[in-house]
Amino acid sequence: MTDIVHDGRYGKLTPKELVWAKVAWKYIDNNTVPQTGLVNSVDRVPVTTLWQIGDYLAALVAAHQLGLIDHLEFDHRASKLLDFLNNMPLSDLALPNRMYNTQNGVMVNFSNQPADIGWSAIEIGRLLLWMKITGQRYPHLREYFDKVVLRWNFCKVIDDCGVLYGLGKGEGKSVPSQEGRLGYLQYASAGFAAWGFETRKSAMAGPVEAIDVMGVKLLVDARDDRTTGAIAPVVTMPYVLLGMELGWAYPRDVGQPGHPGGAESDGLRRQALDVFRIQKLRYQQQGILTARTDHPLSNPPHFVQDSVFASGYAWNTLSEQGRQFPAMALVSTKAVFGMWALTRNSYTDRLMDAIEPLYKNDKGWFEGRYENSGGYEDLLTLSTNSMVLQSLLYKVQGPMYQNKSAVGYFQHRLDDEFRRPQRCFPVEREQCLVPVTRDGRSFLQ
Repeated sequence: MTDIVHDGRYGKLTPKELVWAKVAWKYIDNNTVPQTGLVNSVDRVPVTTLWQIGDYLAALVAAHQLGLIDHLEFDHRASKLLDFLNNMPLSDLALPNRMYNTQNGVMVNFSNQPADIGWSAIEIGRLLLWMKITGQRYPHLREYFDKVVLRWNFCKVIDDCGVLYGLGKGEGKSVPSQEGRLGYLQYASAGFAAWGFETRKSAMAGPVEAIDVMGVKLLVDARDDRTTGAIAPVVTMPYVLLGMELGWAYPRDVGQPGHPGGAESDGLRRQALDVFRIQKLRYQQQGILTARTDHPLSNPPHFVQDSVFASGYAWNTLSEQGRQFPAMALVSTKAVFGMWALTRNSYTDRLMDAIEPLYKNDKGWFEGRYENSGGYEDLLTLSTNSMVLQSLLYKVQGPMYQNKSAVGYFQHRLDDEFRRPQRCFPVEREQCLVPVTRDGRSFLQ
């Protein structure tokens, strides 16, 4: 299997970069809710998602590793969060809800009203990965992260071959759906793989096709969003996360037969660098600074898929309903930091010049700069400020996940056939016997 490597920038933080890190941590400090230990997903808005709890863990680890907080503050914060995770209410008494109120920890809907609205397999995958990473780096906390995961029931979120399923709830109905598209699907599947789940179906998901963007053959999800109802954009962030956290190499300490190996890792890296290169080529050929990814907005439609390619077109900016919003395209702060950390070249230096002023010392980093007008999108979010901290930690240390085995409470529980939770954990499942493709090859080969 491909070894994890440190691409891009490497070395100690400069005085300027240390300021960047302190600004990002200021967002976390301002938005931490003492009652629950959670952090607001948007500045002063008391709600969070599973993805953003993963963001907070990433930011917390980075802040401690970079010396922004001491071990005592790290442990107080981590322990408060663990207490919440080990007692949080679960959707259908099985898995974490999509959203929680940060002030009282109750499950809420998108209007921040108490409700069980189901779960997202993609967001669960991010939190799984960061619980594993945090437990690896801080062994005294590993047992408690193990206990969080052992509370959950995995029977309906992932099948024996690794297909991921979300659950939407509303108006008295529960609607499961296969979840994830090219990029985020592979990222989420890595989170499940880190805990020993079979993920071949997700890691090698298809169908895909190669399309030409700026003279580069780019792999895109071939499923038609007009029939599936789900947009399948190519955006920057999943490839940044796969590189920064995993070195574009799938977790390999799981001991599962047929687990994804080097070919998939090589393909992920190639796809990521193509996504980065296409954006650089657009600047070179058209003079448009480009760092595109999915991002929230302070005004309607409040969230867009700001793509390299989506729904048949390059540089398509779409709402979640598929409407076009070209004026909402951003030079995204989090995409810039991710590409800057992972690829050291004059283009990512130029991108950083464009977004470097986009912060307030006492509040944190803004979401980005509008591609068309140059104005600021001054929304402040946990995800963006966490990515600033992750990117700077990557520069100092390289990929976050450690590809090594560590037997602890989780494994002891699963090894004891009389104490297994009976919630569809890896050892409680049938071996996947379904071939991934007709020729047994990954779509990334």
